[in-house]
Amino acid sequence: MSRRCELTAKGPQVGHKVSHSNIKTKRRFLPNLCNVTFISDVLGRNVRLRVSTNAIKSVDHNGGLDAYLRKANAATLSPRALELKRQIEKKAADAAPVAKAS
Repeated sequence: MSRRCELTAKGPQVGHKVSHSNIKTKRRFLPNLCNVTFISDVLGRNVRLRVSTNAIKSVDHNGGLDAYLRKANAATLSPRALELKRQIEKKAADAAPVAKAS
C-alpha cells in the first residue's frame, strides 16, 4: 500500500537526519495517514479512505466529503476518490432537474 493521501496526494519526502556532530544521513518524512470513514450525503453511504490528518481538517472546513470533492482538483485525487467525485457529480446533476421541476 502506497503512503499517499487519497485526497491531497501528499506523499513521503526525503531529507537529512542531522546528528549533533553535523553528520547528515538520508531519511524519509512520511505523511500522517489515517484510515477514515466519511459520510457522503449525496450518495447516502459511508466511504473509507486513507487520508492525511491535514485532509481530514480540509474536508471538515469545506463542509463534508461531497463539497470537498466537488471543489478538488482532479489531478491530485486518487483513482478511487476520482470515481467518487464522478458519482457525486452525477447524482447531484440527476437531482437538480427534479428540484427545478417542483
